[in-house]
Amino acid sequence: MLKALIMGIVEGLTEFLPISSTGHLILAGSLLDFVGPAFPKAKADVFEIVIQAGAILAVCWEYRSRISTVLAGLFSDRKAQRLVINLIIAFLPAAILGFLFSAKIKALLFAPLPVAVAFIVGGLIILWVERRQQGRFSYTRIDTVDDMTPLDAFKVGCAQALALIPGTSRSGATIIGGMMFGLSRKAATEFSFFLAIPTLLAATVYSLFKERALLSAADVPLFTVGTLAAFVSAFLCVRWLLRYISSHDFSIFAWYRIVFGLVILGTAYSGVVAWID
Repeated sequence: MLKALIMGIVEGLTEFLPISSTGHLILAGSLLDFVGPAFPKAKADVFEIVIQAGAILAVCWEYRSRISTVLAGLFSDRKAQRLVINLIIAFLPAAILGFLFSAKIKALLFAPLPVAVAFIVGGLIILWVERRQQGRFSYTRIDTVDDMTPLDAFKVGCAQALALIPGTSRSGATIIGGMMFGLSRKAATEFSFFLAIPTLLAATVYSLFKERALLSAADVPLFTVGTLAAFVSAFLCVRWLLRYISSHDFSIFAWYRIVFGLVILGTAYSGVVAWID
């Protein structure tokens, strides 16, 4: 139960920051020996996906007024219709590629050392984009999510597909990708939040259905603790991030990724930590 609580907190704190929740869950699970005889790897994989529901609920609660407005105007409001269509378009690339290649990606890349490399590469990309934003090549043409076109949504969706590689970060790919494609920092962040709802919900439902034979009533307490922990920590994190981006860039997260990735590689190479795949 304590390990489930810690994993839930890690999920909630990292899901919407550009530092990769999947990567952190892989590393936390390795350090905690989360996988064991009583909790095999297949079930642990389901747990890590299902607790994302807590993070989804946190975003839904934070944006409950906006979501209610969109749902109410789904058949009459052009802005609401445009947002829903854009979310569907942005959702499809990762959904299709994930369905086709997720098993191979998990087999090859779901391990601490590939995650560390992805941390470092992702951090360098964030630093490059932030420097580009502050220089003469700064490019912002979309101030709010309501101004996005279907093509903009498709580009962000393609960026999100890169997050199938663990350690890349779904939120990082969509936010930084959105900024590269002309979205303002706020618009990219909010669209990333909205896009998380269908993306993570679909992953949760699909994983539960696919692995339903692995689960039993005895697993409910662990899954509940992890999901609730993810909800509370994600809610706090989302509110903090919205305040943070009003006056800061994402460079601090880039340096965190780079340093953390180097620490993982260094401890693995020196034998200080026996990172378990």
